[in-house]
Amino acid sequence: MKKNVLLVVNPISGDLDKSDLLDTVQEFSAINKFNLIVYETTGEKDAVAIQSLYDEYNPERIVVAGGDGTIKMVAEAMETHDIVIGILPAGSANGLSVDLNLPATLEENLEVAFLHHYIEMDMIGINGKKSIHLSDIGINADLVKNYEASDLRGFWGYAMQAYTTLKDAEEPFLASITANNQTVKHTARMIVIANSQKYGTGVTINPNGSMNDGKFELIILKSLDLLLLGKIITGNMPIDSDDIVIISTEKAFVKTDRPVNFQIDGEYCGAQNELEIHILHKQMKIAVP
Repeated sequence: MKKNVLLVVNPISGDLDKSDLLDTVQEFSAINKFNLIVYETTGEKDAVAIQSLYDEYNPERIVVAGGDGTIKMVAEAMETHDIVIGILPAGSANGLSVDLNLPATLEENLEVAFLHHYIEMDMIGINGKKSIHLSDIGINADLVKNYEASDLRGFWGYAMQAYTTLKDAEEPFLASITANNQTVKHTARMIVIANSQKYGTGVTINPNGSMNDGKFELIILKSLDLLLLGKIITGNMPIDSDDIVIISTEKAFVKTDRPVNFQIDGEYCGAQNELEIHILHKQMKIAVP
């Protein structure tokens, strides 16, 4: 009796053609005696479609070929089900796979996604939405917004928008943060809500983060000039700076003195002036090496 595996592919993620990837996955499934059910996302009612495929085939695993956004959508669709999710990194933002130390090649990732053991990973609830990785309010969210609206993709598109974003940046915002039974106020350029350690660019923003410790970190960047943003983008985050405050907690409330741009896992979510944040402990099972 072959075991069913559902493959969820985001055909447009990372601007990569997925046909070679699909061929390789199908070949791997055949060799390892898996019955592969392929679903390509459309951006319309994907979660509902995935739930009905789950009910129909009762797969042993769901393997996601896409970036952080696709993984999160699948995790949310499977929220009430006990299933292991495997990852084939194929998005423009693959921060989660960087954090999980997934291998570099597709062949190795197939082994992990289909056959290896898993960890139970936390997620973070923010204003009723879920984050699997890193969210932030402030200048990086401005950058995400500008990047989504621009035509140029990839590292240079990102760098161009980084320059423009900083050049046109508003004044820092004032944030009141309640966590661990105390309230502190900081003037900030950006506050990161981190379940893990690294941005998809490989930048360590949260050196003590762990994805299954039942806590998340708020990283408050008080100043952010071109030099510091350059360091963050190139992966040389100066953690011991006086300009950076890190708070580790299970829940927090952040209030800003004006609406500030906000993004979750690389997706722009509008301007917010209040964030209610809490940990969702051991919310999803992810295959790891």
